[in-house]
Amino acid sequence: MKSGTPTLANDSAQSAPSAQGRATTLSRRRAALAWLERLSLLSVLAAMSVLFAVREPAFVSVENLFSILQAVSIVALLGIGVTITLAAGGFDLSVGSVAATAQMAASYVLVVWHGNAWEAAAACLALGVAAGLFNGVLITRLHVPDQLATLGTLFLLAGLQLIPTGGRSLATGTILPDGSEASGTFPAAFLALGRARLFEIVPAPVLVLLALTLLVSAVMALTRWGRVIYAIGGNETAARLAGAPAARYRVAAYVASGAIASLGGLLIAARVGRGDVSAGHSLLLDAVAAALVGYAVWGVKRPNVPGTVIGAVFVGVLLNGLTMLNAPYYLQDFIKGALLVVALAFTFSIGHRGGARV
Repeated sequence: MKSGTPTLANDSAQSAPSAQGRATTLSRRRAALAWLERLSLLSVLAAMSVLFAVREPAFVSVENLFSILQAVSIVALLGIGVTITLAAGGFDLSVGSVAATAQMAASYVLVVWHGNAWEAAAACLALGVAAGLFNGVLITRLHVPDQLATLGTLFLLAGLQLIPTGGRSLATGTILPDGSEASGTFPAAFLALGRARLFEIVPAPVLVLLALTLLVSAVMALTRWGRVIYAIGGNETAARLAGAPAARYRVAAYVASGAIASLGGLLIAARVGRGDVSAGHSLLLDAVAAALVGYAVWGVKRPNVPGTVIGAVFVGVLLNGLTMLNAPYYLQDFIKGALLVVALAFTFSIGHRGGARV
């Protein structure tokens, strides 16, 4: 018995460092997985950029980089609106139609009613706010599910924008359904919103996107309004029991989404110089993709504005690079979808494995 006691003590002394070593190794592994989860999507973006730059050096030119940002600015704006509604536990599917209808409304004010730039901008924003209020009332007062309510608004606006022009795009000289001719013009002050460049390099829509990204990010992260929006999205019942007017906040989220989408429509009209009936066809899917990809940026796993903008840039870089490499157009959507699925699956599977080991 006496000889056995030191043996047990020695075994305990040896096992303690061994257990400590395993804990240290496990802790390091978790930290490595956490960093890999945070950086995975950004790493894919960086790898794509390097690949495109090696294959086509013009990809990294200043002109092309700002061209990418200009191309994704509208999608990113709409994605920010979608992000706000996702944070509130909803999902705005009408942003593409709101933007398309807003740019048609601005064009109608200018070339049919002979209005000025301020009146066209006011018409756009008023339409966006009205669409957001309509969605909010359907959802909070009539208790229509978010996706169904905003899907109905999508179809409603998609048809509404075609009625005043008989389904035609709208520009100076367009013949209207009543036989009259649209004789107004797009003033230079209005076109500057979509075509002006700071220092002849930075496009105006990119500056608008930057300003709105900073503003909405600050509101969502630093103000009571943003915190309540996230609380409602996390558990609406608990937020309501805590005293938050959940219905009013959700309506406000949809109004914000509609207003931001209408701003995107305003920039589209200012850039192309006409009301294009096909302008909103691809905006919804790209905006939703940007907002959902934002979940994976830096491992946040919740709706967030910076992540949405990076998601839009991710898609823009991919499409621009494929175009510069002369990839067939019919393969681009497939490649975009495949790369997004792989990047997101990789990100979330890492987080799941890391969480399972905790």
